[in-house]
Amino acid sequence: MKKIFRHIRTFIIRGIITSIPLVLTFFVIRILYFTIDLRITRLLEKIIGIKIPGLGILLLLAFLYLFGLIASNVIGRQLLNILERLTKYIPFIKTTYRVGKQISNTLSLPEGEALKRPVLVEYLKPGIWTIGFVTGFLNDKTTGEKLLKVFIPMPPNPASGIMVIVRESQTRDPGWTVEEAFQVIISAGIIGPDEIK
Repeated sequence: MKKIFRHIRTFIIRGIITSIPLVLTFFVIRILYFTIDLRITRLLEKIIGIKIPGLGILLLLAFLYLFGLIASNVIGRQLLNILERLTKYIPFIKTTYRVGKQISNTLSLPEGEALKRPVLVEYLKPGIWTIGFVTGFLNDKTTGEKLLKVFIPMPPNPASGIMVIVRESQTRDPGWTVEEAFQVIISAGIIGPDEIK
């Protein structure tokens, strides 16, 4: 009987974890539909008398494309530099803009550079290991040793966490890909590799 309950519980948890991306996708589409598409569709219906579902999202994508095009040329970059200088004088906006820019720079790094590789790091006390991601390196001028900058995601939101600086000798390489390590973190250890290589 215990095996049956364990089996049912395991697959219910897996079902919940598997449905998370689908539910998030549904909510993003729903938000886009109600905040953008529905409003633009109603506005156009009033102006030209024709209702075109999906036009709001197409216009948003066209706007983002044009904004990306403008930001990529010389004049666009100069305008963004002026805007960035102006934000330095407004306290709350300065902080918000800086955080947004850091996130933008991280996302625009070539694949694999933001989170170079997963490692296991002793955390809180010796013998307790957690998963972290190497995000960069530092050179210790005193010892000449290479130190690792390791980002440790915190549940329930793996996008938040802490950054620690450790010696390479204080980490273990599990032999996992970044994706496998994220599977372990997001699923609370239910999904992912069964061994450390």
